[in-house]
Amino acid sequence: MIYDMVVIGAGPGGHAAALEAASLGASVAIVEKEAWGGTCVHWGCIPTKTLLACSGNVADIKKLKRMGISVGEPTVDLSAMKRHQHQMVRISELGVRKSLEDSGVRRIEGEGTLSSPGAVTVTHPDGDTMTITAQHTVIAWGSQPAALPFCGFSDRIISSREILSMETLPERLVIVGGGAIGVELATIAAELGSAVTIIELMDQLLPNEERDAAELLTGTLKKRGVEIYTSTSVESIEDKGDRVEVRGAKRDGSLIECAADYALICIGRKPVIRTVELEKLGIAYDRRGVLIDGHCMTNIGSVYAVGDVTGGVLLAHRAATQGRAVASHIFGNGSIPWCDDIIPAVVYTHPSLARVGLTEAQARTRGIRMEVIKGDYGGNIIARTEMMGKGFVKMIFHDDRLIGVTIVGEHAADLIASMSLAVANGMTKLQLQSWVIPHPTLSELLNSHIS
Repeated sequence: MIYDMVVIGAGPGGHAAALEAASLGASVAIVEKEAWGGTCVHWGCIPTKTLLACSGNVADIKKLKRMGISVGEPTVDLSAMKRHQHQMVRISELGVRKSLEDSGVRRIEGEGTLSSPGAVTVTHPDGDTMTITAQHTVIAWGSQPAALPFCGFSDRIISSREILSMETLPERLVIVGGGAIGVELATIAAELGSAVTIIELMDQLLPNEERDAAELLTGTLKKRGVEIYTSTSVESIEDKGDRVEVRGAKRDGSLIECAADYALICIGRKPVIRTVELEKLGIAYDRRGVLIDGHCMTNIGSVYAVGDVTGGVLLAHRAATQGRAVASHIFGNGSIPWCDDIIPAVVYTHPSLARVGLTEAQARTRGIRMEVIKGDYGGNIIARTEMMGKGFVKMIFHDDRLIGVTIVGEHAADLIASMSLAVANGMTKLQLQSWVIPHPTLSELLNSHIS
């Protein structure tokens, strides 16, 4: 049988491409070698957010007393939390499997290798092989944690995958890298009682985000006891067998030294690039990933690539959008677009940070004339009633049209969804002012300060 499409990799991008293609009447096969749902389900989004939900509830208990609710000092049963984590992963993986089966997609377990633009050789777990032929091929190889150039991973120098697989949290943890993954895992560890240190090369945590938003989250982490070094480069990490020793240099020339049970490397992820396969077929790539056009097509017309393997913004929902866009382009009317400029990003700390579109700094770098409007959580009655603490919504307009929004505060991840729609459609201030939002709600923050 010759399929209309074969997908290699069942992470968010490959999964979405297969489902969308099947819904449009295409015959589809999908190959996965290790984990249905990919990194997101097994070692990323789902386990991280599950543990953040647990640690966040522990932290929230402490503010109930001000509401007249006494529950005593919370105790943490990490083994129960880990059971919850494992259950959420299993449910998510089953959901991926079932959705593919219900859509008529053929699931094939094994290692898929490109043997030609229209053929994929699959090596099953038992060693047997088979060849799948298709008119279109989608590469969805995903990404992997990046290591420091002078230091590989070891028993005590670990990535996010290893720490999420631990059944106990370390008493002392050094995190190298203050991006989204680093600060999320720092939040979990600190809220559950670990002593945490973050070392970040740039002059702020979350270097790609609004400075005032990053500073708010930095202050929150410090209140939880997290020690933070910015403008600091890691010079060496030594695995001593029973501990790690980390040495760094600050930009002012001063040195830092710290010891911990583990060093967690969170300096980003890099695309999985199978150079042998790509070069055999003549598929173009660089160190950032497989090169694609606006339809996710490679330089080989029948071969597409989606998700982290294409570089750019390494987010699950971006990968899924690319997957749907590919299927729409090949089998539909092409009505599903993707554009990195309108992909929302969320940092699931407590409170969370969410952004879509441009930051002030990015707009300034591009020479864009802008108007910045900011509204504080303190002016919203629901935020005050529910004791949400500090937070704000910042909107950036160019020629009266919305080009960027950053929200930092509780429920930012949910609030950003409507702002993503507004930015994608270039809504004007007048349109946002005309938006009727129920009162009293936190979502009133989204237009109450626009004038």
